[in-house]
Formats: sequence, C-alpha cells, structure tokens
Amino acid sequence: MRRAALRSALITAATGVLTAAFALPAVAQSPVAGSAEAPAVHPAPAAAEAVAKYWTPERMRSAVPMQRLLGARTAPTGSAPVADGAAAAVPPVSPLAFPTTGADWTGGGAVAKTAGRVFFTFGGRNASCSGNAVTSANRSVVITAGHCVKYQGSWHTNWVFVPGYAGGNAPFGEWPARATLTTPQWEASEDINYDIAAAVVGQRDGRSLTDVVGSQGIAFNQPRNQNMYAFGYPAAAPYDGSKLVYCSGRTFTDFLLTRDHGMGCGMTGGSSGGPWFLNFDEATGTGTVASVNSFGYKFLPGNLYGPYFGPEAKALYDRAQAA
Repeated sequence: MRRAALRSALITAATGVLTAAFALPAVAQSPVAGSAEAPAVHPAPAAAEAVAKYWTPERMRSAVPMQRLLGARTAPTGSAPVADGAAAAVPPVSPLAFPTTGADWTGGGAVAKTAGRVFFTFGGRNASCSGNAVTSANRSVVITAGHCVKYQGSWHTNWVFVPGYAGGNAPFGEWPARATLTTPQWEASEDINYDIAAAVVGQRDGRSLTDVVGSQGIAFNQPRNQNMYAFGYPAAAPYDGSKLVYCSGRTFTDFLLTRDHGMGCGMTGGSSGGPWFLNFDEATGTGTVASVNSFGYKFLPGNLYGPYFGPEAKALYDRAQAA
C-alpha cells in the first residue's frame, strides 16, 4: 500500500496517462506464469468504415490527452529493421537541433509522414496519443505505448492512426486498427517497464500503410545511454496537438522506479507512444525506433521516459507483423 502511494506521489503523466489522482501501473512486476511469450491481442470491435466516419476533423481537433480525461502492395520504403542486438552507430548531428527539449519539427523527411497522431475512445471520451509506422512484413504496423491501446483493464475503441497529422487534417488518410496488441506484462498488470503496444491497421484503396507513408526501422536489445531523438504530438499546454514536436539528447537509464530510458524533454500529454529513434538522420528524417514516449516524474520536470525494447517488445512486433 505504501509503495503504491509512493508511486502515485512521484510520477505524473507527462505524456498522457499517469496522473497524481490515479495510482501508477505496477513497476517491475514478474510476468504472469504462462504469459511471457504471447502478446495480448484485441481485435477491433467496430468496422473500419464506421471508425473512419467517426473521426471527423472536428473530433480530432477536440480529442484530449488521456491525462485530461483521467483528471477530469509494393515493397515498404524507409529504413530496414536492425538485426536483433546489433549496435546502431550514432551519426553526426547538427548543433542547431541537438540537444533540444521540445521544438516543432520543421525538417520534413520521412518522419513527417511515418509519425502521426493516434485517436481513440476511452471511458466514453475522445482521447489522443502518438505513434509511428515501422517496417513490417504486412506493411501495416504502428508502434505506440501500451496505455494508448489499453488502460485500467479496458481496451480502447474507435482506434485510428493519422500519419502526418496537421491541425485537424489527415494528408495521408485515416487508418483504423484491425487489431491492437500489447505486451503480456502490460496486459496483466500494466507494468510501466513494458508500456509498449502495436496496432495492425487495415488497407485503404487496396494499399497498405507503409506503401503510402513509408516506414522506419525498429531495433531491440540495443546498448543503453545513446543519443536519441523523440517525436510526438503533445496536446497539453503549452502545445495543442496540431504539430509534430521533437526532443533530442543523450539518454540515461532511470535509477528510481523503472529500468526505462530517460531524456531531457518537455513534451506533454498526447505525445505518449511517439517514437524514440537511434541513428536518426536529420537530413532524411529516418532512424531506428528503439522506444516510445511513456511517462515522467512529477518532481523531475523536464524529463521524459520510455521503455527499453527487449525480448518482450520483439515478440510483440513479430506477432504484429505476422497478423
């Protein structure tokens, strides 16, 4: 009881879900017996056409970060996946863009198309997160955070990915999920160390997601404490969810309650699920996804944390790309 109260007192939803008024999901829990190998899969309950029709530009603009609700057929383009465990060399970075603790992304490139805003219904209200299209066998996988598909025992509905979102516009279309998936640890006990999820989206006009917007590589079991870039669509003040925002800097490993990556970053609610890149090339906007925006500590403002992509994340990705 005391530990739960301590977690609630220390951690806030800098990226959209964990607030002072609600207990933090479990930290460093052991996986439930028999569940470690199999990601949790939730088929979409509504037809894609109905979901796409539901998300009008007005509803997208008015969707709020979860913290506000809780407080109130061609080969895929883009970078290829990195081999499991292979270290990605960090390229030279521009002194104008590194480090950055939260600025509008004006560099264009692939990330301006592969990153997008995620919309869904939670508790009868419309909410938002962020996500990113990754290279996959089915050309249809979006990586995001676990709490962006399921929270407090409830799977979100009306789930849609809008790549390249800009001020209520969907320049590359709306992509409803056919299924959402998360790690067994998040599904069983909402363990913040495994706050990772994927969505498998349907086709539009006979084309798959990454045929249209391209994709980013994804890597697992990478060395820690590297230079990384984080992207998302923060929608809580001082941001409004209309623009792609990024942070960049040297990461560190959380030494308090988790084993997550940390970075100096001021992104707010709504950026949850946005990608963290290794080997990010500013000139092309390409990189290798190795984490996602997850949470922040209340007493350490200006820092953002994301889960380590280990074997559990790889199992999730493999299941999603085989769907």
